[in-house]
Amino acid sequence: MPNSPITTAPDWKPDSWQAKPWNWQVTYPDQPALHRAVERVRSLPPLVTSGEIELLKTRIAEAQEGKRFLLQGGDCAERLAECQPDSITAKLKILLQMSLVLVYAGKKPVIRVGRLAGQYAKPRSSAIETREVAGEKVGLPSYFGDLVNRADFTPEARRPDPELLVQGYQHAAVTLNFIRSLLDAGFGNVHHPEYWDLGFLQRAGLTPELRTNYQRLLERIGEGLKFMEVLGETNIDVLTRAEFFTSHEALSLYYEEAQTRTVPRRSGHYNLTTHLPWIGERTRALDGPHIEYFRGIRNPIGLKLSATATSDELLALLDRLNPANEPGRMILIPRLGVANVARVLPPLVEKLRAEGRRVLWVCDPMHGNMITTASGIKTRRLEDILSELKQSWQVHQQLGSHLGGVHIELTGEDVTECTGGAAGLTDADLARNYQSPCDPRLNYEQSMELAFAIAEWMQAR
Repeated sequence: MPNSPITTAPDWKPDSWQAKPWNWQVTYPDQPALHRAVERVRSLPPLVTSGEIELLKTRIAEAQEGKRFLLQGGDCAERLAECQPDSITAKLKILLQMSLVLVYAGKKPVIRVGRLAGQYAKPRSSAIETREVAGEKVGLPSYFGDLVNRADFTPEARRPDPELLVQGYQHAAVTLNFIRSLLDAGFGNVHHPEYWDLGFLQRAGLTPELRTNYQRLLERIGEGLKFMEVLGETNIDVLTRAEFFTSHEALSLYYEEAQTRTVPRRSGHYNLTTHLPWIGERTRALDGPHIEYFRGIRNPIGLKLSATATSDELLALLDRLNPANEPGRMILIPRLGVANVARVLPPLVEKLRAEGRRVLWVCDPMHGNMITTASGIKTRRLEDILSELKQSWQVHQQLGSHLGGVHIELTGEDVTECTGGAAGLTDADLARNYQSPCDPRLNYEQSMELAFAIAEWMQAR
């Protein structure tokens, strides 16, 4: 796909967002230190290339036509301390395994996008977190992710620290380097079902029919891979060298601006911190700084939509972000909540189809389904996640559209943060291995169960 002409206003600059009112609840007390940190990040090499970004736009344009499916997943908020080989490998492994299930079932390529190498900032519903300390109520700034402050509940830790912008860049660079090394080396054995940890197939929580269907699909994937192997080393090598892209919510515009630049032989500005930045539900105000920043970059853009989104609001956002209706540019990611899909999604889909807007619809079944247990622990129920995803799938089918992807928070570790699934996790199990500092994630078994469920819908279509 050619690099289409820039259609944004000529007065746009990477820092023009700073003239917009910003209601993000973070204020840096040391402004000179903030300036120094931003300039340091600005001086460092890019994390991704414009060529990789344009390739992803081409892939997304194909997915908009129903020729590909997008799988986007990873941590709620990455931790700098978890920039370790085992942790990174586990996330990459689960995404590759899930994608292989979807490739086989959907008979189409899967675009693999990790919430990796930059998902260090996290929006919060309140600027202040209150806890009881030594019998007294204490209020401190909320934890906004390791790009902004630290999780420990102390005044020193919760103070926004500009140096974390530099540390975030450095950890993202190390993560990307390791991922690229793994993929270049093949990372082949994670594609073989005999290496997969699929104990959930034997769990009592699965009906006998589902267990049989999943097991049959797994056997067929294994047979297909063995057939590929007998064709020769070149064929299986091509299969294992998967394309992989990174994404994160572009919450801290200081960080994003510092790596926004022009490149030789291409027009316009690219955000070179990541391939796919997205705009969160709390920062999509039409006159806000995030929309101002995003309208000027050449990257594909993700846009989260809650149950409050309206057709008119969505059209206005698309007019601002993609006035030329460029293919491969826009990914819409509704995060509606299981109770709102039937009411909210159909009018949005119908309006955009009538207007001829080129978008990729991707379901985020996680963020609208947060609940808090009686003991105050945040969790999500796998049955709600699957229900929102299935409802969204059916809405698109009924309207002659197609659901082109899924966006989920997951980990390759054996955490107990979401309830349900074949293992039958309950609220009582959450404290056993709850590791996330922010939102609950699907564990390995739950993620694979979700992939097999989508595979069933794909095969039934």
